[in-house]
Amino acid sequence: MRLFRIKSIIASFKTGFVINSFWGVFSNILQNIFFSLFFVIIARKYNASDFSSYILANTIYGLVLAFSSLGLGQWFIRKLLEEVDKEVLIHQFFKLQFIIGIFFYFINILLAFLLYNDHLIRQLTMLIGINIIFDNIIYVIKYINIAQLDQKKTFIIQTIESFIKLMIGFVVIYIPVSIVTLTFFIITLRFMTLNVYLNAGTSFSLSPKNILKAKIDFKIFREIVFNNWSFIVIGSISVLFWKMGNILISNYLTMLDVAHYEISFKLFSIAEILPVIVSSSIFPILLKKIQHDKVDAMKFYNKIFFIYALYGLLAYTFIFSFSDQMIPWLFGAKYIVTANYCKEMFLTMLVFPTAILQANLLIALHQEKIDMWLNIIILILNIIFSFIGLYYMQSITVINLSILISFIVFHLLQDFILIKRDLITLKSSILFYILILLCLLFYFLIVKIFYPIPGFILFWMIFSIIFFYYLIKFKSNTNITTIAIKH
Repeated sequence: MRLFRIKSIIASFKTGFVINSFWGVFSNILQNIFFSLFFVIIARKYNASDFSSYILANTIYGLVLAFSSLGLGQWFIRKLLEEVDKEVLIHQFFKLQFIIGIFFYFINILLAFLLYNDHLIRQLTMLIGINIIFDNIIYVIKYINIAQLDQKKTFIIQTIESFIKLMIGFVVIYIPVSIVTLTFFIITLRFMTLNVYLNAGTSFSLSPKNILKAKIDFKIFREIVFNNWSFIVIGSISVLFWKMGNILISNYLTMLDVAHYEISFKLFSIAEILPVIVSSSIFPILLKKIQHDKVDAMKFYNKIFFIYALYGLLAYTFIFSFSDQMIPWLFGAKYIVTANYCKEMFLTMLVFPTAILQANLLIALHQEKIDMWLNIIILILNIIFSFIGLYYMQSITVINLSILISFIVFHLLQDFILIKRDLITLKSSILFYILILLCLLFYFLIVKIFYPIPGFILFWMIFSIIFFYYLIKFKSNTNITTIAIKH
């Protein structure tokens, strides 16, 4: 029986879906390692002012990029699979995304001039913003590959690009160049990547002549955008939620504070990779289980929920114990204060992974609109709390606490909806918050007595012993009950 299961697992790896998932996870991990190392290099290499200007230019670019594709990827895949004349459709979509990219590039520049008077930020924004045009073209190729289950090409190109970007960072260590020159090198690399995508990024043959000749019916385009507006909102709110912090800090606090916030967020984004990637694999499993047996689906969901909650606690306690030593070692002594802000931001990690899982459950239940409105609510709350807080206290702490409170509200609203639909109980929801609070109090007590690093090790040793004791006890009780029922 066990041998049969092993053979089934091995056979499943032959499917295109699993192979693409593997390449996706592997590629994402490598890319984040390379990009994080590049981020560390420029943080150490350049002064806080230049580094912060680079961050803000990337913040504006990231904000605009979240809207620039107009969330048309899913529509394109569906249309591509239905359309008989695929060649015409693809060339039309290429031309459309190119036009949209140019439009949003100018939006990018306009935002920079409206938000900042600093010449360097504006200059960097104009350079980095060119990526919007490149990204919109690459976006089409990525979705062609998704439709053809040929994402391996996309992942390989992205990973190679991230590695070359890291090599540029190493060159900058030994050959001093200005932040503007560095940005120019990165844009050049992106342009080269675009050409690789166009020539070898997809098995579909692309013709520049056909792209230019392609006719776009803008009336139909307006209808498509109108029908897909919820996808645009959901896809962009996540980016806007986090990038808003940088914009507020740059306008109300100092450029050094921008660097403190971005370093904290960079570490947070590394920590969130695992639950985000795992969620993409869990979602189809959850969807299938809900369709066949809702009770079995919720048992599966509860197990994953526990693992996610455990991961959130682990991530927070790790940062609390190690950030004071880790951040100055990685980014330099000038960012020694960053550790305190990083600890504040990581409080959100206590509810972030489980919030992602609950969002997946809502979408699996075809409640996308509810998820969209919940995202809108927490974005508005985050902005309101941030503005009110900054009025009374000029500190990054205000932004971090606004994010935390918004996510707690988000989690509570999700709980309310899931309880109302009889998917989870009020008791289990309350128990989650109580246990997290008790674990934190116990952790802080141990850390106070034994200091952060030994306290972290001792806390998780005690936690592991208690966990495995109750797990063994639970299994033995289950076996006894099973035997009793059989007799």
